[in-house]
This record gives sequence, C-alpha cells and structure tokens, in this order.
Amino acid sequence: MKFTLSWLKDHIETDASLEEICDQLTMIGLELESLDDKASLKPFVVAKILSAEQHPDADRLRVLSVDNGSGTPVQVVCGAPNAKAGLVGAFAAPGTYVPGIDVTLSVGNIRGVESHGMMCSEKELLISDSHDGIIEISEDVAIGTPYAEWAGLADPVIEINLTPNRPDCTGVSGIARDLAASGFGVLKTPKTPEISGNDACSVSIKIDDSVFCPGFALRMVKDVKNGPSPSWVQQRLLAIGLRPINALVDITNYITFDRGRPLHVFDADKVAGNLHVRAAKKGEKLLGLDGKEYELNEKVNVISDDNGPESLAGIMGGEQSGCDENTTNVLIESALWDPMMIARTGRDLGIITDARYRFERGVDPDFMIDGAEIATQMVLDLCGGTPSKLSVTGYQPHQAKIVEFPYSEVKRLTGLDVSKEESADILTRLGFEIDGTGDVVPVKVPSWRPDVDGKADLVEEVMRIHGVNEIEPQPLPSLDAVNGRILTTLQIRTRSARRALAVRGMSEAVTYSFISAVEAEAFGGGDNSLKLSNPIAADMSDLRPSILPGLLKASQRNADRGFNDVAIFEVSGTYEGDKPEQQRRCASGIRRGTAKLTSTARHWSGNSDAVNVYDAKADALAALEAAGAPVKNLQVEAGGPDWYHPGRSGTIKLGPKTVLGTFGEFHPNVLKKLDVSGALCGFEVFLDAIPSGKRKPTRTKGALTLSPYQAVRRDFAFVVDKDVQAAAIIRAAAGADKKLVTAVNVFDVFEGPSLGTDKKSIAIEVTIQPFERTMTEEDFEALSQKIIGNVSKSTGGALRG
Repeated sequence: MKFTLSWLKDHIETDASLEEICDQLTMIGLELESLDDKASLKPFVVAKILSAEQHPDADRLRVLSVDNGSGTPVQVVCGAPNAKAGLVGAFAAPGTYVPGIDVTLSVGNIRGVESHGMMCSEKELLISDSHDGIIEISEDVAIGTPYAEWAGLADPVIEINLTPNRPDCTGVSGIARDLAASGFGVLKTPKTPEISGNDACSVSIKIDDSVFCPGFALRMVKDVKNGPSPSWVQQRLLAIGLRPINALVDITNYITFDRGRPLHVFDADKVAGNLHVRAAKKGEKLLGLDGKEYELNEKVNVISDDNGPESLAGIMGGEQSGCDENTTNVLIESALWDPMMIARTGRDLGIITDARYRFERGVDPDFMIDGAEIATQMVLDLCGGTPSKLSVTGYQPHQAKIVEFPYSEVKRLTGLDVSKEESADILTRLGFEIDGTGDVVPVKVPSWRPDVDGKADLVEEVMRIHGVNEIEPQPLPSLDAVNGRILTTLQIRTRSARRALAVRGMSEAVTYSFISAVEAEAFGGGDNSLKLSNPIAADMSDLRPSILPGLLKASQRNADRGFNDVAIFEVSGTYEGDKPEQQRRCASGIRRGTAKLTSTARHWSGNSDAVNVYDAKADALAALEAAGAPVKNLQVEAGGPDWYHPGRSGTIKLGPKTVLGTFGEFHPNVLKKLDVSGALCGFEVFLDAIPSGKRKPTRTKGALTLSPYQAVRRDFAFVVDKDVQAAAIIRAAAGADKKLVTAVNVFDVFEGPSLGTDKKSIAIEVTIQPFERTMTEEDFEALSQKIIGNVSKSTGGALRG
C-alpha cells in the first residue's frame, strides 16, 4: 500500500516528522516496506533560457544559453520544439540522474557542440507521459529554486507491507485512523457529503445472487465534461505508480486508495438497457480495460446489459462501456461483493487489480453508500453535471459483531500491565464501542474490521497501540534437572544412518512410496494388501515392499543422462501390508558402475574395478553400526532374497532369528524386469529391528589405557568342511580369551585334492595383546591350544599339518 506524506496529512493533523511517522507505522503493525523521499528530484532547478540559436550542424537542434541561478550561464543543446528565449523550465546539470530516461547526465558533445546539462520534459521527471516539449512554468518563479519543491513533487512516498487481515488500511484514511489512535495526531478525515439528486436514476439494477452481491448503489450524472484530472490528482496517482487516464477514471482510482472503497464508472450512453448482476454464460467473452479478452464460464459473475457482459463484477470493467474524453453521461457504481467468489474469479482468470485486492479482503459494508456520495461530489467538482438520486438495491445495514472482552486477558496474553481505562480508551479511539464499566464488557466491532472475531483480537489491538516495545523480554526458566532426550530411538537411528552413508560418499535420494506392480512383485510384494484402491498412475499402483526398486530406477535415469557411476541411498518406510504396524523403517542404498568408496572412476593407470558384493556389505555394516547395532555380535550368512544374485549376496543376522539386513549384487533377471543395466550392488537394513540396548547409569570414562607390552600375532590354519563359514572360525578363536585376543582376521582360503573331498583350509591371524605382564612361551602355547580347541569344538575342524 503506497501513499504520499501530504496525502496522509489530508486525514491527520500531526507535527511528527517523516522519520517518526515511519517508525510509528511499524510499531503499530503497519510495517514500513520502503520510503522514497524524492531525493532524486532535488538536483533539478528552475532555469531560464537566455537565448536559443540554431545548431550549426542540425536543423532540429538549438544551442541554448541557460541561466540556472549559479551566476554563470551554461550552454545546452536541446531538440525540444518549444525551446525559445525567455522560457522558464526545469534544468538538470551534469551528474544528475534523470529518472524518466534512467540516465545520469554528463557533459556531452552533440555534433561538435558541447552540452552542459538538459532542459527537461514532464516524462523525464515522471510527471506524465508527455515528452513533446520541455516544461514551461511561470516567469515569476525565482531562478535557481528547486523545481520539485515549487511543483509539489518533493512529496515523500511511503509504502507499507499490509497483512491480509487489515482491509481497513487499504485506504489512506484507515492508516490515518490507526496513527491517530496511537497518539500521533488528530484525525481529520473529511465528512461524507449528502447529495440529494434530482430525478430517479434511469438505469435500474437486477441482482440474481444476493450472497455474491449483497448490495449495489448506482447513480447517473448527466452532462459531465470529461478531460484530464487536476494536477494534484495526477501527481498523487503517479507517485503510487498509477497512470492518470481521465478525470472520471482517476476519481475512482483516487477514492480506491484514499478510502479503500473500489468504484467503477460506466459510460451511460454505451449501456444498453438496464444492468444485471448474474453468472456468465459459457462461451461469453469480455474485452477488459487492460486490453485483454477473457473467456467466461458459469463460475464467473458479471455485470451485463442487453448487449452482454460489461464488467467483471468487483474485479475489472469492460472496454466497451469505459469512459473516455467523449463521455457526457456517466453511471457511478458502488457495490458489495463476496470476498471468496472475488478471490476465486481472480485466480481462475489470472487477474490482479486494486479492486480485487480490496474486495477479496473485505471492504467496509457501511461505506458502500458513502463511497458513491464522495465519488459523485468529486465528479461534480471536477467534471460538472447533474446528478440523479442514488439507487440502492439489495443493501441491508451491517449487523455489528459483539465480543465479550475481559480486560484481564491483556495481562494474561501479553504480560503488559494496561489499566482498564487505557484499554477502553485505545479501543474507543480505534472505533470500537464499549458498553459498560465492569471487568468484562461487551465490545461492538466496527464495520471496517472484519478481522476481529474474539477477545484475543481485541488484546492484539490494545497491545499494538499501547506498544509492542513495552513488552519486556523474559529469560526462559532454568530447569533443575537435565532434560531427557527429545528424539525417539527410531529418529536417532534414522539421522545416524543418513550421516554414516553420506560420509561414505553416497548421495541421499527421495523416491516415491508407490511403485508399479511389476517392481513390487520382483521385490517380494505384489499381493493385494499392497495394492492402491485409487492409484494416481498405472506405474504407481502398489505400496513399495522395498526402497531398492526406486533407487535402481533413479540410477538408470542418471546413467541415461551420462552419469554412470552413482552411489545413492534413502532412509524411509517400506510396507509389508496395509496396516500401520506392517510399515518398516529401512536404510537402503545402491552403487553403480565404479562408484566405490574410494573410487576415482577414470584414471591414467586404468579404470577402477566395478562395484561388487563387498562394497554393499561394507555399506550395510556401516549403517547398522551408526544406528547402534552390536556389529561385533552380528553373523553374516551367504545368500539373500531372490532379487539378489544367489552366489553374491548375504544376510546379516543377530542370533539365529533376527534379520537386520541384506546385501548383494542384483539378479540379472530382476534388473531386466526393471529395464536397468550395469554393474549394480545394493543393501537394505532394517533400523526398527535393531534391539534397544539396556540403559546403564552414566559413568565418566577414564583416559585411554595403552599396554606397555608388545602385541604378538600368531597364524593358524584349519581344515574344515566346505560349508563351514569363516565367521564361525573367527568367533571361536576370539572367544578363547576375550581380554588377550584383540583381533582375528582371515588371510587365506585354500581348496585342493590334498585336503580331501568337500574340504577347505581357512588361515587366520590372531592378534594377542598382553596388558599385565610379558607372556612366556608357555602362556602362548596354552592360549594356542585353547584357540585350537574352541575352533575344533564349534566347527569340527582340525589344525592343518
């Protein structure tokens, strides 16, 4: 919402400075958006042309000698047809920014003649669109006077950021009312004139839908003389960014911003018959005042005559019945429209106008007739004419809302100590009516405040006028105990898994929870419990039983666009059925091409190896470890679900029954079903399956204890059956002495005829770290026998000779 300082002072008498007014507007909730103090017009001065000689090398240019009040005439080259000796106008010296042409002047050389400035037209100073000649002003103005001050162009323009709940401040008068209520002056908005009129209005109005149009006022003014509006009207409209058109149209725009009351004027001689507020018919069209043609439908309401639609009700008039310089009889319209319907029509047609802006927020219903009276008076003052009586159709007086207001709510909701007397005085100054003197009083809400519905709204009014800055900051209360954790266990696991996978060079993806039936079936779904009853698309017909199909499709889309090496993950939900308890929280990821943890993709020494099952295993274990799973106790079994390669996949378990995840390279048949190709491996871990650890009392851990004794490594090779897993041997060896054995690693696997049928050799390296004393050979021998015994007992293997 824009307005000028002088415009504001038409409605409020105040001695406050511009800076004080701007600060106060923000304090009462009308936040200052911008301030244009017209500093750009200060360099322009009144100057007189002393002589005008023909340019020696151009027929249409003149060389002027200009007195700008400095005492020394300056030379200016000018092409204006009215440039002549004795003319007084506006002069801009070199270095001046000219807003109308967006140029900063410098000393120029025009066809061999220097020019030290410019004599300006109205367009160059943004006064109007006229650029036929330079400005001509009275010769009695003192030379050197700042032109903006003399012409009244130094009026600062204020713009406030108006919230949608304040339709009462879409007019300058409403802003002045708030300022006056805050103690910044005395309200002096002019009273509404009363115009009796002569005969009845010859054009009647019919309303089909009283909900959409609860009131319509219409008046005919005959024998008007429509021309340019006065300069003070034009200057104010230009200042807020509106283009003056003619007096009749400018009057409606002026009242829209002055009083927040949109109006419309019809050229009465272009209206055929009477006016009719109705729904548009499908296929009807309207040429708007913006020059665009709009195709209408039954949801759009129009004002029509016998020829068809003449106006989009409450939004925009039509070109057909618009007023121009030939208008002699005018119809002035002031109506009420339903805010919701206006907003819907504006959105459907893509039209944003000042009228729509106000009507969709809600205009003052009690000001409908006043708006027509004020517009009539301005038409009579500026254009003359003879008014008819005001014709009012459908209007019912506004029924004011009554809100029960306990004064104690101010203290309870804001912490401010505001007396009952001050609260009552603030509300009264804002236009509210209070009946009674008790602690709880009924308050009548004024018609221009549709946003006030309850006691909290009244508290807000008292608070903003009393002063939000009066609310003293209060420290948060100090709690005696340490707060418990805020996030749930599953939320913590989700965040930890995300961070861990991102650290491993993977990018997080977000895929749809809906996949096609083919994809669902390939990953263990496809039953009716996962079918959507109303899918948005054929390829999104099922809830996903796994995140992997979406990630595989995403990797292929990347590959199709040249990004072959992709490592992506997602932590989200999967579904085993249509019940809430059948939803799982999973961390899934895939790697494609050569997207290994330390991959350099292409290198002079040769391409990196393709991703494989071990990359997927490492990712899965990293995610589980970050989520709090006891990694040292996990078992990895060969083989996984059917969508993995049977010989290149694994299942991660905690004990014999609890499955925490799966990993592997993908089965070629599954990739074919999904139309995906390339070297691909992936994993899926179940965060909700990780058992919660027992909560132990918090203890301060001591410093890291390092052993002063040398660690010793011993190698063992065991001959076992082919179906024995290396993990079983590792667990057995580590269990021989948990204090001394700190690490067990497999370094060799051998199969051959010398071992026998269905046999293999697995060699392990055992790290032994003493802490209390140096171990003797007898100590090592005893420990070695214990390791051999544990492995033989748990796997049936024997030490290889």
